Amino acid sequence: MRHEYQPPRRRSRLTRRGRLALFLGMLLVVGAAALFPLLRGGGAPEKPRRLTIPEGWRTPQVYAAIDRELKLPAGSTKAAVPTAGLALPAEAKGNPEGFLFPATYPVTSKSTPATLLAHMVDTANRKLATKAVADGAKAYGMTPYQTATLASIIEAEAESRSDRGKVARVVHNRLARSMPLQMDSTINYALNRSTVDTKLSETRIDSPFNTYERQGLPPTPIDSPGLESMAAAVAPTPGDWLFFVTVKPGDTRFSATYEQHKKHVAEFNRIRAGAGTGAGTGAGTGPGSRSGAGTSDAAAGHARAGSRAG
Repeated sequence: MRHEYQPPRRRSRLTRRGRLALFLGMLLVVGAAALFPLLRGGGAPEKPRRLTIPEGWRTPQVYAAIDRELKLPAGSTKAAVPTAGLALPAEAKGNPEGFLFPATYPVTSKSTPATLLAHMVDTANRKLATKAVADGAKAYGMTPYQTATLASIIEAEAESRSDRGKVARVVHNRLARSMPLQMDSTINYALNRSTVDTKLSETRIDSPFNTYERQGLPPTPIDSPGLESMAAAVAPTPGDWLFFVTVKPGDTRFSATYEQHKKHVAEFNRIRAGAGTGAGTGAGTGPGSRSGAGTSDAAAGHARAGSRAG
């Protein structure tokens, strides 16, 4: 078989200019590869911080927590409320009290007061729309806003999970009888405080939150209630109670009659006097409150629904 002669191939060599062009081309490729993740927003993902809103906080406490977390001047979050576009019920009239749902929220460099507040309000709306809460509210003829309002009282008044349903029943029983709720927690809200004592004179203040003198629910929620309090508001424990008082931590007594309730209040006073706290400043024998307890005014016949000594 015949093979034709083929001369050896000569290797091509880059000229100095060619080598320079190749080097520059490689730099462009490497630079583009480094730039591409940046253009896509790549790199290590930002690890969110955590902002926890406890159950029972009022709006000023939530506002202050957001300001601190975002390192903003005090009052920045409160000032953002009117323009935050929050999905509040019309009954709220722009006031997010009761709808800044207690939970833990992620916070990133992109978080703003408006985004955090919107997240909290949206969460509250979702909780109020859960089947158990929504169906229970309809059964009692309550709007979501009324449910949040009642739940906020339960949050302030109930000491334990088992007490929530009983406190809710006291409220429902009093509403059904057109009795004033007489809750110390609403007085505390009106006076912008938290205390374990409510004086008789304070139950006479001129305020829409004075549930000693005004019947029905207060005009707005008084704190941020959790899901358990929302559920209790629309599924109260069966019972005929109209009064309650926390005699000592972990021991809340519920009563159907005023006479029975006065005995519980007297026991509370004995325990408190024995501890050297004294017993002469409470409002009396009302429904109950984390913020107060019946004392000497009870003996004077000041009948309120009950009291929780926090």
